[in-house]
Amino acid sequence: MNQSSIMACSKHHLPELLVIHNPYSVFTRFESDFSIKFHILKAWESPLPLDQFLTTHARSVRSMFSYFNFTQVNADLLRLLPALELVVTPTVGVNHIDLTECRRRGISVANAGAAYSEDVADCAVGLFIDVHRRLSAADRYIRQRLWGIGTPDDRRNYPLTGRKLGGKRVGIVGLGSIGYEVAKRLEAFGCSISYNSRREKPCVSYPFYSDVCELAANNDSLIICCALTDQTHHLINKQVLSALGREGVIVNVGRGAVIDEKELVRCLVHGEIRGAGLDVFEDEPHVPKVLFGLDNVVLSPHIAAFTPESFQTVSDVMVANLEAFFSDQPLLTSFIDD
Repeated sequence: MNQSSIMACSKHHLPELLVIHNPYSVFTRFESDFSIKFHILKAWESPLPLDQFLTTHARSVRSMFSYFNFTQVNADLLRLLPALELVVTPTVGVNHIDLTECRRRGISVANAGAAYSEDVADCAVGLFIDVHRRLSAADRYIRQRLWGIGTPDDRRNYPLTGRKLGGKRVGIVGLGSIGYEVAKRLEAFGCSISYNSRREKPCVSYPFYSDVCELAANNDSLIICCALTDQTHHLINKQVLSALGREGVIVNVGRGAVIDEKELVRCLVHGEIRGAGLDVFEDEPHVPKVLFGLDNVVLSPHIAAFTPESFQTVSDVMVANLEAFFSDQPLLTSFIDD
């Protein structure tokens, strides 16, 4: 038996991990770590139609990898995978997975846990600073060669649009691992923190608001860190934005659809809130074109979690979850929909 045959034979003795769609560079970053310990079934490389490919492996596949915007884990898919027991995802949010159907079928879900929390919090704070101090707008001002045009007095006439960070009242929507990291960072700037979550956190001293409208009314800024669920879809609506007011700033590093995007755009255009920093959007990768011309808006292409360090951490977490599963041990980051 030659070397390639030996490798192929040993590979097929590894536990199987199903990957249905190729999420481009995302899975490529994880593949080398996974391929050492798992036999990766790449459905997109098969000449068979997907349903036939899944039927072929239906009785053997116990675990699968799912990335949002690529693989929707729903009842139709799960019906074709009767042996499936675990879905692993490199994301914190699990709105691409039908949790009710997984629960009904006894399928566990393991997400990224806190792997991205620090990096996403850094991005949220970066957007918060940029919107308040108008750094991106100032950068464009220089690149457009507007600085230094006109008389000496004109040269000093860059609009006085920046705002002081210290003393800002910041409401965090979703005080999970990301929200808590945001709170810690903003406290260092002298901001006062309050929050809204599904329930009050007895371990923190920040004021809790069960009503997000009330949270908005009592703060200068809102930072969205919560997951997208049926309950949080368009949680930030016209009433919340109105309560935040004309001097209000909103930052979103959660999911785009937590905010009613059309209402947000209208408020920004008409000056009903002061500004926004957005890493996520309701219909990605499509962004409302009107936002491109607004200096009070900072845009980022859903990259808050994207650092080499966080990708390595989440790869380690997923491998550890898969190893635990195949060893009949508890998962490290089992998602509990409570």
